[in-house]
Amino acid sequence: MKLSLSSLLNSRPKFAYYQKGLRHFFSSSPTPISSSSFTGSGSLYRRISPIGNPNLSVVPVLDQWVREGKNVTKEELRHIIKELKTYKRFKHALEVSEWMTEKRYICLSASDTAARLNLISRVHGLEQAENYFNTISQQLIGFEIYTALLNCYAQDKSVEKAEAVMQKLRDMGFARTPLSYNILMNLYCCMRSWEKIDALIHEMEEKGIFWDNYTFTIRLTAYAAASDSEGIDMTVARMESDPRVVLNTHTYSVAANGYLKVGLVDKALAMMNKLEGLIANMKTKNVAFDILLRLHAKTGTKDELYRIWSRYKKEKVYNKGYISMMHALLNFNDIEGAEKIFKEWESMGLSYDFRIPNFLIDAYCKNGLLGKAESLVNRGIEKRGNPTVDTWYYLAGRYIEDNQVSKAVETLKKAILVCPPNWKPDKDILATCLKHLESQGDVEEAKEFIGLLKVKGIFSAGVHERLLSLVKGWKSQSQAQ
Repeated sequence: MKLSLSSLLNSRPKFAYYQKGLRHFFSSSPTPISSSSFTGSGSLYRRISPIGNPNLSVVPVLDQWVREGKNVTKEELRHIIKELKTYKRFKHALEVSEWMTEKRYICLSASDTAARLNLISRVHGLEQAENYFNTISQQLIGFEIYTALLNCYAQDKSVEKAEAVMQKLRDMGFARTPLSYNILMNLYCCMRSWEKIDALIHEMEEKGIFWDNYTFTIRLTAYAAASDSEGIDMTVARMESDPRVVLNTHTYSVAANGYLKVGLVDKALAMMNKLEGLIANMKTKNVAFDILLRLHAKTGTKDELYRIWSRYKKEKVYNKGYISMMHALLNFNDIEGAEKIFKEWESMGLSYDFRIPNFLIDAYCKNGLLGKAESLVNRGIEKRGNPTVDTWYYLAGRYIEDNQVSKAVETLKKAILVCPPNWKPDKDILATCLKHLESQGDVEEAKEFIGLLKVKGIFSAGVHERLLSLVKGWKSQSQAQ
């Protein structure tokens, strides 16, 4: 079935797969599983987990596991996908999903397919997600797949397409739970369409659909975005009085950020204290600590920041924790403090994730400490780290500030070679590099540089043609002289 609004609204999919519980939706795991057997020491997940750099593939780790004669089940792979998504490692989660079918020949269920549809949208964009949707077996297409598609459109902010899918869910009789309403309300929140949120809330109340944690959190987010502190007060009070709602770290985080936005620091700190009070009973404490570090950086309470860090270090701290702490300290422009945390991280022997030294590289470049930035980049490479686009881009900007434009050109090339899709350099930096090549009369290098921009899809074909015409003009001018 080709994806179009008309086919979307007129198709009549089968219903055999729709009766599964919503709590596992998008998790790629339709039945409850004990996580301990999949995440313990010596597990496949423990091998994949340290690979924090999204530019590195986890497929070699999966292949090596099989070569060693070790077994891997569908349930284990589903759990790994779910865990990777929890930490926003969407590219790695998609690699595991594709490996399931390409290397292990595991048939995907409707929930597996819905999970993959969302991952493709996250990693490769909406167009490829729509193309994948068109390949899904008609027998699988139903509530889960359409809700996944709704989520893809919401993430892409494609309002009309999202509303069409929502209407499809209504027509099928599946708009009876908070899930689809939450997805669409979240989109409206991003678009600041407050009246449409109110309309969906009214529709839920008319249908007797209860508010779950996500509904309340989206409502909180909307009030926070609108700087409506009374709305935040009312929603938090309603949540705390509703026995069906379990308040979590995200809820209190949204409320705290909302209060900070309107300058109500005391109320924000009260929410942060409630958030911290949840940690003792949490199985996974890292997420809560990461949130608290970011919040205390915003409140400007540096002593509290270090107190939370001391508590955090009693748990196992992974790369993401060090990222949160480095980011928080540099909010205070505390380079010395960030350097100490960086040394702590190096001593832990975790995988060399260049996002961590990047914080210091950026700070060094902003503060004119070019030598220290260069030294840190070289040190990371010696430790077999892989510099990211940001690594080279920070250096390129500093080289331009220090009038070392030749080095900026070479460094910007390195940034472009490792840049992710849709990345674009600052136009002033790019113009400075091109002007430098013009002043040097280096037409061939300029053409090579522009060709690299074209290969990586930095600018449209029209812009590239204009740039090439400009370079040809340099040659003509030099010949005329």
